Amino acid sequence: AAPLLVDVRERDEFIRVRAAGAVLYPTSSFLLRFEELPRDRPLHVVCNSGSRSAAVTAFLIRSGWTDVHNVAGGMIAWVRAGLPVRHGPPEAGEGDLS
Repeated sequence: AAPLLVDVRERDEFIRVRAAGAVLYPTSSFLLRFEELPRDRPLHVVCNSGSRSAAVTAFLIRSGWTDVHNVAGGMIAWVRAGLPVRHGPPEAGEGDLS
């Protein structure tokens, strides 16, 4: 299965800049929703710089997920690397786990 990019930044950060195809699971409400995340495909967790996502990655591994990876350097590194991004208000359904 293709990896799922899980963005754990807050909605205002997501609106500013985001990776196409990422699902939004803000750290502030993560504990309420993390059980929805699939266990049968790789998860790549991203935040702004890599620290929140590192904590979430460790939490998911402790909680039984096995294929979880922190995106080192976060969206700062993503943008610097020239990877595709989107800006502005998300389209309907963008950021949702489908």
